[in-house]
Amino acid sequence: MSELQSNLDRLSGHLKQFEGKVLPHRINGEDVTSKNTMQSRSPVDDSVICDVAEGSAADIDAAAKAAHAAFPEWRDMPGKQRKKVLHAVADAIVARADEIALVESWDTGQAIRFMSKAALRGAANFRYFADQAEAARDGQTLPSPDHMNITTRTPIGPVGVITPWNTPFMLSTWKIAPALAAGCTVVHKPAEWSPLTARLLIEIAEEAGLPKGVWNMVNGLGEEAGKALTEHPMIKAVAFVGESSTGSAIMRQGSETLKRVHFELGGKNPVVVFDDANFDRALDAAIFMIYSLNGERCTSSSRVLIQAGIYDRFVAALEDRVHKLRVGHPLDPATEIGPLIHPRHLAKVTSYLDIAKEDGARIAVRGEAGDSDGYFVNPTLYADATQTMRIAQEEIFGPVLTAMKFEDEAEALEIANSVAYGLAGYVWTNDVTRALNFSEGLDAGMIWVNSENVRHLPTPFGGTKASGIGRDGGDWSFDFYMETKNIAIALGEHKITKLGV
Repeated sequence: MSELQSNLDRLSGHLKQFEGKVLPHRINGEDVTSKNTMQSRSPVDDSVICDVAEGSAADIDAAAKAAHAAFPEWRDMPGKQRKKVLHAVADAIVARADEIALVESWDTGQAIRFMSKAALRGAANFRYFADQAEAARDGQTLPSPDHMNITTRTPIGPVGVITPWNTPFMLSTWKIAPALAAGCTVVHKPAEWSPLTARLLIEIAEEAGLPKGVWNMVNGLGEEAGKALTEHPMIKAVAFVGESSTGSAIMRQGSETLKRVHFELGGKNPVVVFDDANFDRALDAAIFMIYSLNGERCTSSSRVLIQAGIYDRFVAALEDRVHKLRVGHPLDPATEIGPLIHPRHLAKVTSYLDIAKEDGARIAVRGEAGDSDGYFVNPTLYADATQTMRIAQEEIFGPVLTAMKFEDEAEALEIANSVAYGLAGYVWTNDVTRALNFSEGLDAGMIWVNSENVRHLPTPFGGTKASGIGRDGGDWSFDFYMETKNIAIALGEHKITKLGV
């Protein structure tokens, strides 16, 4: 039996829990359905996986009230006890990692070779923040001559978490684990295009001992369920991963209730290859960071800036490698690129073929849509682009790479910073001074030098400009989910100014 067939057989068993049913919300530990439903379809073959309850403002209200009612008990639970529960969640994720990976691959079109790792990264997220739970409220001692200042932190309250359709399981854990570790309760709205593993995740959490109402989930569209969540007065903060334009809408919707917001938004990230770089390693990294995960990730290196002395050679090597990328069934371990998430997204990605031609770029590898029922697209490489072209400015969010030439550091920095986004950057050079100076000038929240994207959980994750607000990771996550309080205690007979004597 082939590995693909083995994966398909196991997937069939895992999908039985969804087939012929309406995927419900989960509110206060109970399944809740809605009057309206929407369909979840697999991008692999356009087949219907199941119907999904389409959440309304009333469903969000019920979830917010459940989170509000559960907050005092969860807030006051000792950090050591929360740590135990969150570690149990991580253990259960590991136990069901095969199920999670297969279901997510079928639901999103992402290749199984990456989804198996994403499930385990979700467990790692829970373990990391579980270990921080005991110290989450710790503050500082800041003495002055007259006072002892002591800072403490308290959880902000019920929070809304809105997650995207690309790697939805891992990104849900990335947002929800620190919120729970901090002592917040959660209302989660997963993306309507990929809702299945959010259901698995909340089941895992409840079975691991999470009390009712601490974590609630409402499926639905952003225009109704998402809007109701961002406007609800009981929700104190919103953590969102998605498009920059949606982030702007959430800011407007939450402004009436003065909501705190944390946004991880779009990117048009450069990988900058200087002529002294390790050629082969830079080539491997540039290809991996745009063509893995179908190019559907915010930190993808969608622009490659190449110094003139090696430009022709590097582009020729890119062409050769892109032609060899394996597009196919996402449950086949040999597949490197699976189908895109949705027909609307497929249409968007392929529309840039005409845009690139119109703007004057060279289409070095033409990535057209496949002819199957699924939402497949072949990888694309654009070459000889300039910084004003739309393919160099706009987030395409697919397996599409744009190659550009530069002469020196100054021109490379100008091109790199010429976009509205500032999430990540990748710099390839063997000159340490150049690497540091260039990184300092690069307008991005995260920069990797001589490396692809490798996450270290204690470090800050986030972007500048249209790429987001705030930072995840380490103690930065707790800064968002918690309020800081200062207590000033007078030392001795501190002189108090008298009035009216």
